[in-house]
Amino acid sequence: MKEWIDVAGLEEIPRLGARMVHTDSLHLALFRTAGDEVFALEDACPHKQGPLSQGMVHGTSVTCPLHNWKIDLASGEALAPDEGCSRTFKTRIQDGRVYLSI
Repeated sequence: MKEWIDVAGLEEIPRLGARMVHTDSLHLALFRTAGDEVFALEDACPHKQGPLSQGMVHGTSVTCPLHNWKIDLASGEALAPDEGCSRTFKTRIQDGRVYLSI
């Protein structure tokens, strides 16, 4: 059984932006789209470990601020022609709160 952890209010994550969540072993970024979808990825681009949380969100992708790699928020996969993957985590929104499954 997965454990869901309450990590933020939806309004605490800027629309088309990110908010950091830290655990003992992970640095995660929560991303909010224009349509209020929330995605969670490890805060490291697969290319050179750039901080995805500082990137630009567009549609359901984020652009890494270091070398402009575009990462799909749902899968964590780099968009072609780039190759690589960032680790993703399941999220859900309930009663205006964002929950994360680790």
